[in-house]
Amino acid sequence: MDLDYLIRKMEKYADEKGIPIMEKDGINFLSEFVKLNKIKNILEIGSAIGYSAINMALASNDVNITTIERDKDRYIEAVKNIKSAKLDHRITLVLADALDFNTDEKFDLIFIDAAKSQYLKFFNKFSNNLKPKGYVVTDNIKFHGLAFSDKSKLSRNLRQLLTKLENYVNFLNNNKDFKTRFFDIGDGIAISRRRKDKDEENIS
Repeated sequence: MDLDYLIRKMEKYADEKGIPIMEKDGINFLSEFVKLNKIKNILEIGSAIGYSAINMALASNDVNITTIERDKDRYIEAVKNIKSAKLDHRITLVLADALDFNTDEKFDLIFIDAAKSQYLKFFNKFSNNLKPKGYVVTDNIKFHGLAFSDKSKLSRNLRQLLTKLENYVNFLNNNKDFKTRFFDIGDGIAISRRRKDKDEENIS
């Protein structure tokens, strides 16, 4: 199947089914980041239908991805899409709750794009699987522009979610072990990298 056609088809499917995938400028930014920083292996938390995994894999022929999805229907759709893209030899799909998933493998990049209420738990759990000079990339930091906004007219559940997201942003800002840069691209992207002992590592 033509890859451009497959990606457009996935975008249409996600829109019709109300499945959140990265915004176009966000996925373009992430794919370019993978390419420029010569990322080889990626752990993705939240596969959805495989959209971001496919795009990241297309950034370079030597990118390998392990991606975790807990929703069975989305997992099945992701398996189908990744096979259609002929990338099943480089993208490994895992059907599991990410908080129950354990691996000893070390990754160049860990991409968090799953339940926003669990971002802090994901970061703390999987940062142990990061190579010394690796990156943690988090999507949906702005959450449709609602983060750090007036919450008085929002539902209780949404207010609680936004509070957790804001706590996560504050955690990144005040983290003594990681330096984070925030990018106003797509729905907001954070890129975190371990600090050097004597000086902070630049994030390219």
